[in-house]
Amino acid sequence: MVGMANNSNTRLGRRMLWLASIGLLGGLYLLFSMLDNPGGMVSSVDSSGATMIVLEQDRSGHYQAEGEINGFAVSFLVDTGATDVALPASLARSIGLEFGPKVQVMTAAGPSPAWMTRLDEVNVGGLRRNNVRATITSGEFNGILLGMSFLKHYNLQQQDGQLVIRQEQMVLIDE
Repeated sequence: MVGMANNSNTRLGRRMLWLASIGLLGGLYLLFSMLDNPGGMVSSVDSSGATMIVLEQDRSGHYQAEGEINGFAVSFLVDTGATDVALPASLARSIGLEFGPKVQVMTAAGPSPAWMTRLDEVNVGGLRRNNVRATITSGEFNGILLGMSFLKHYNLQQQDGQLVIRQEQMVLIDE
């Protein structure tokens, strides 16, 4: 009887080891999948030739996108409530932006001083705009907001935890 119990314990131990191995491999697959696509952004071109990006909502309900400002790689927080693209003064200095007129902006934390500027180019997943109005912020928030000065040029559609930012189709008129 003791030999049978020992044998079944060995089989149970092997099964548990297999389950743990499968769980570990699945966890590694998910980890590397997330690292391969930070922010859950997919960029593509649809059948009409229009560029579009699809962003996955993060755990806090926000959309984040990788992109560039004047050729410098940045991470954006998509904010349809922000009038302009907004970036911290430290980043503005490091990429050589001009600090334009000083203005007062309203933030989630209340009024804050800021400076107006222009960005030569903003690129997010192949969606590019030149001469984009921006605000240089001086507050404690060090994130970069992708605001409406960029987003207003695109079609936005949010559904089921995804935000699709799509280039408007160009309509050619024959005369």
